[in-house]
Amino acid sequence: MIPTDFLRVANLHAFYGESHVLHGIDFTVRRGECVSLLGRNGSGRTSALRAIMGLTGRRTGSIMLNGREIIDWAPHRIAQLGVGYCPEERGIYAGLSCEENLMLPPRVGSGGMSVEELYELFPNLYERRHSQGTRLSGGEQQMLAMARILRTGARLLLLDEISEGLAPVIVQRLGEVIRQLKKRDYTIVLVEQNFRFAAPLADRMFVVEHGRVVCEIVQDELDQKREYLQELLGV
Repeated sequence: MIPTDFLRVANLHAFYGESHVLHGIDFTVRRGECVSLLGRNGSGRTSALRAIMGLTGRRTGSIMLNGREIIDWAPHRIAQLGVGYCPEERGIYAGLSCEENLMLPPRVGSGGMSVEELYELFPNLYERRHSQGTRLSGGEQQMLAMARILRTGARLLLLDEISEGLAPVIVQRLGEVIRQLKKRDYTIVLVEQNFRFAAPLADRMFVVEHGRVVCEIVQDELDQKREYLQELLGV
């Protein structure tokens, strides 16, 4: 059976005001696949996620999601198709408890995880469920940001720099969670600068430079192209 593209981004240009940030970026994601957008800061990886969610300014090109063209859709309509966006800044409400933050977003699909399932996936959150958002560590906030979109029923997860600035033990736990989500047939786009975190998780990697994909590497090619990747990414 030929794998089908769940998400297809083609010749996508995006703008913030007069600033042209994506210059014809192209990549695809198959259902149940984890792909990573790799690149240096300012390369356009985060802008690609924001453009998919309709959070940039003007966009041209094509964004096909499960057979639907969504290039002109508003962010709330895109979310209702089952797209969950976990931004780098996490968006935790300081005045709400951990559990109140978790329960805040509306459900967008029928397959959302229960609170009990999420506490099993992220035991730290159960322990801190009554703590205010301001009292959570960076790692706990990142877990909460991920748990929040998993409760909504989203099946396409757009994860932006989830490992940045976190302790190695937390980064390892997030990697284990992504592996479990892949087994549950979630589709994941992982924006990362941390190559060592992303490489074992991703089925395919797209290197982004100046708002374009300059290289695609599948998991099987990783060893032979590691030196080339180090040159591109500076790792």
